[in-house]
Amino acid sequence: MLLIRIFVLQIDFMSTLEKVNCLIIGSGPAGYTAAIYAARADLKPMMYMGPEPGGQLTTTTEVENYPGFPHGIQGPEMMELFKAQAERFKTDIRFGFATKVDFTGPVHKVWIDDGKVEIHANAVIIATGATAKWLGLESEQKYRSLGGVSACAVCDGFFYRGKDVAIVGAGDTACEEATYLAKLCKKVYMIVRKDEGGMRASKAMIKRVVETANIEVLYSSETKEVLGDENGVTGAVVLNVKTGEERRIDIFGFFVAIGHKPNTDIFKPWINMDETGYIKTIPGTSKTNIEGVFAVGDAQDKVYRQAVSAAGSGCMGALDAERYLAEKGIH
Repeated sequence: MLLIRIFVLQIDFMSTLEKVNCLIIGSGPAGYTAAIYAARADLKPMMYMGPEPGGQLTTTTEVENYPGFPHGIQGPEMMELFKAQAERFKTDIRFGFATKVDFTGPVHKVWIDDGKVEIHANAVIIATGATAKWLGLESEQKYRSLGGVSACAVCDGFFYRGKDVAIVGAGDTACEEATYLAKLCKKVYMIVRKDEGGMRASKAMIKRVVETANIEVLYSSETKEVLGDENGVTGAVVLNVKTGEERRIDIFGFFVAIGHKPNTDIFKPWINMDETGYIKTIPGTSKTNIEGVFAVGDAQDKVYRQAVSAAGSGCMGALDAERYLAEKGIH
């Protein structure tokens, strides 16, 4: 009986080995678009959706800037439509996420869920996206769900036309988003933790901010709490870290622009990346430094980070993978 039990335990730790033509790691607009194009090209793609199926859009409420939805659509609903379309063309979509890869050989090895499944793929499309950095406030997380807190001014700024908003950050992206919001909103409070000389943004971007009449920069300040009610954000408590003085600002939107972290850590030993972790691709393509491995969406895009641009790069990834496999004579 003891021998039988030991044998069963050994079986439990064995990986299930599967071989596929095209493996897509991650979902979201980039991954699902890659799946649609790959499936229509008869690559018989397999997709593992990752720890956040559907990507960042599943945490977004109204999406109004994606073509084809004139009345807008909820982010989670949109991702379900993407998923349904990929499934219509027979994409093998699975729960689970990649925890280890080995890109040393012509066949690319990927382990799922700490080795429960081992995939040998002729082509791999990385669509793992990026994760927005947050302040870590309980109230911030609360109003991400109820409405009013966002990490994308370009995505959600439209909802606050003519209203007062705040944005947290001190880099080029924060400055760019502050000036974008200033065109839509009545007033923009820019909350900067350091003093005037401590902003990370370029001088040109800082100049644009300070010369914009309806932007008020709150230097040496940090957010203590986001305020609101059942309808969303109504204000924020800002602490001056030098004087200890607290100030309430009345706002309807609270934007966080302190950066994103690409979800690419497991690929670092193999794939060329920048200092932040964004995957470097050959300009004009989705090709990485590893033959047969392609990167799409926010895992490689630190500039645009929009659903529509992610979908476009997903298309590129699938077409590049199809051409690669055809050149190798793999069907």
